[in-house]
Amino acid sequence: MQIAPSIPGPHEGYMPGFGNDYETEALPGALPQGMNSPQKCNYGLYGEQLSGTAFTAESVERTWCYRIRPSVKHSHRYEKIDVPSWKSAPCVDPDVTSLGQYRWDPMPHTEEALTWITGMRTMTTAGDVNTQVGMASHVYLVNTTMEDDYFFSADSELLVIPQEGVLRFSTELGVIDLEPKEIAIIPRGLLYRVEVLEGPARGFVCENYGQKFELPGRGPIGANCMANPRDFKAPVAAFEDREVPSTVTVKWCGQFHRTNINQSPLDVVAWHGNYAPVKYDLRTYCPVGAILFDHPDPSIFTVLTAPSGQPGTANIDFVLFRERWMVAEDTFRPPWYHKNIMSELMGNIYGQYDAKPQGFVPGGMSLHNMMIPHGPDKNAFEGASEAKLEAEKLDNTMSFMIETRFPQHLTDFAGRQAPMQDDYIDCWSDLEKKFDGTPGKK
Repeated sequence: MQIAPSIPGPHEGYMPGFGNDYETEALPGALPQGMNSPQKCNYGLYGEQLSGTAFTAESVERTWCYRIRPSVKHSHRYEKIDVPSWKSAPCVDPDVTSLGQYRWDPMPHTEEALTWITGMRTMTTAGDVNTQVGMASHVYLVNTTMEDDYFFSADSELLVIPQEGVLRFSTELGVIDLEPKEIAIIPRGLLYRVEVLEGPARGFVCENYGQKFELPGRGPIGANCMANPRDFKAPVAAFEDREVPSTVTVKWCGQFHRTNINQSPLDVVAWHGNYAPVKYDLRTYCPVGAILFDHPDPSIFTVLTAPSGQPGTANIDFVLFRERWMVAEDTFRPPWYHKNIMSELMGNIYGQYDAKPQGFVPGGMSLHNMMIPHGPDKNAFEGASEAKLEAEKLDNTMSFMIETRFPQHLTDFAGRQAPMQDDYIDCWSDLEKKFDGTPGKK
């Protein structure tokens, strides 16, 4: 496992809020006040804007950076390279069947040196990266630091969900240390290096081609509970001033390109704006639920949503199932049997998921594609049907769901190489006919 030096200087600490207009400087007076583009910036810095939306968007997202070199100095002639394990939509293999219910064991670690780029394993794709519609889901296996090697995606923002190990994302705008039970959002176009602090590391990534993740509307829930904006943390400014041969890899329209430069590109000394990476501690998520009867829809557990043009129908919802109390009376408490217009991709961070007490292990994942029936296995059904309905704490559990309006297409890796549980479909085979036509019979 290779470890590279981290960004030197005062990078400890974060700024709270989601979508805030942040401001931060690593050197006093580096951040202009009262204007964005002075004729001369302090310290001989260059002013540069990073735009996450069109200039005329209704809610403009942009960040002003004050850096040692403009980013054109971190870009030179590009050479196309092959990253075979990281796929983008459309990626439809006619010999892989995507229709069905699927579940995978955790991806095994390997002795092969794997960085954030080479360790990405694409499981599903949907939509079209060229038209910025849809998504892809990945599992990452990382055991090697990107030493003097940097990356950004022009295609997408990345929602990172660790399951094992601790990673450091040294970005242009500061440093995010990320461990299990936390998530991070890395914006489209932001350049960074990923270091291994504790490894090997494994986790999940939702690559969002479309409209950015935002906090869901709470409707009648009101101002409190769910994910509170103050619990999201953006990094403070930190920079590198290092003259060292480096490479920058760019993901652009599903292809990968590399350029060579002569310095570290992490040279932003100060910045202000609302387009920035953030991390969030999932343990601060406050779930709400039924307190009398009936099992509510999983949408009440939404942490983040990426909206579509159709009100109420998300391109992507990130949903969290964490520890919580179950108190509903005369109610089948686990998720009920259903078919859904949305595709449901789940991952287990730790513990046991209540609808699948067997086989869905930490680090594993499952897929129930759109309009494919699914629900509790026999043990979960029988246990919940016969349980004494007292107040019960679901403890030691944290799973998530990526719910999307797009059908998910399995990659060749997911269909042929990943550790698929071939017998998963059989978990419903022993469900029994219980019908009894006697009036009043339960």
